[in-house]
Amino acid sequence: MNKIKEIISALEKLAPPAYQEGYDNSGLIVGDKNWETTGVLISLDTTEAVVLEAIRRNCNLIVSHHPIVFKGLKKLTGSNYVERTVALALKNDIALYAIHTNLDHVEQGVNWKIAQKLGLKNVKILAPKSQLLQKLTTFVPTDDAYAVRQALFAAGAGEVGDYSQCSFSSQGVGTFLPGDSTQPVIGQRGTLEHVNEIRIEVLLPSHLSAAVLLALNAAHPYEEVAYYLQNVENTHQQVGAGAIGELPEALDSEQFLAHLKESMSLPLVKHTAILGDKIKTVALCGGAGSFLLPKALSASADVFITGDYKYHEFFDADQRLMICDIGHYESEVFTKDLLLDYLSGIFSNFALCLSETNTNPVHYYH
Repeated sequence: MNKIKEIISALEKLAPPAYQEGYDNSGLIVGDKNWETTGVLISLDTTEAVVLEAIRRNCNLIVSHHPIVFKGLKKLTGSNYVERTVALALKNDIALYAIHTNLDHVEQGVNWKIAQKLGLKNVKILAPKSQLLQKLTTFVPTDDAYAVRQALFAAGAGEVGDYSQCSFSSQGVGTFLPGDSTQPVIGQRGTLEHVNEIRIEVLLPSHLSAAVLLALNAAHPYEEVAYYLQNVENTHQQVGAGAIGELPEALDSEQFLAHLKESMSLPLVKHTAILGDKIKTVALCGGAGSFLLPKALSASADVFITGDYKYHEFFDADQRLMICDIGHYESEVFTKDLLLDYLSGIFSNFALCLSETNTNPVHYYH
């Protein structure tokens, strides 16, 4: 039987916690990661009704997109739905795990699922994030360079977009004088050595630096390994907010709105004025994404799809594109299917269940 920490490990390979926003509270919120898993209930939100469903379906782990706890809880008296939900989970040994803005920010995450539902192609991150990458430079004897490179690649370095095992190498001569207490692999104590070396440079995600340095030290032949680890300002093209892609064929605005409504199973679509232009390039963001409108405009999108748009924000379209507000819940509800498909490809020895509880707090009168 798998432990909860194994499910967490798999989820954090898909969406590393380092990619969540500073205000977020993704991760294990309630429970013990060493509990054995009886079943996993996958939900968009965690509410009392969802916890009761987990109890009924013998699932002791709820994986939700939205965290039930955003701010610190100072008491558990049942005075609001957050306290009641957490207390109910604790009382029944139900673990609560949230995978929120980190899943928003990765390829194959929330926005990729929306793009898939709409049939978009050539999908990429709308607003890639910076300050997430580092450059490692090290110096290796020529005969050991291949083995060191492979160790760095295996630890997660050297990936640039869809390319892997990316590095730069240059030749040079390294010098060192071993001291009296050293045990040099090459040369002798007290004798200045000159060694033909390869300078290796690789990019890596900052959150993998500890693992990459561990791999470097394990594979490098020297007793003392020389290296530089530097932060770089490059944007990480695979991590960021929103997504942008293209429809296989351009649609007129009304055709597109019908396609959007059907593809996302929407009760309605709130939108700005129909401009009469063809819709081809589609920008989107699950949840509340109005902050990305400038990015959608600069990318020459024909339409921007998100949720939680405020009245005055609709004016910001300024006849340059069409804004479509499809609702927060409606834009992200298929995240449940994304997580089910992902976990099903890894685990098969316990129940993985989609929550049947509708947690949308917004209702529509038809």
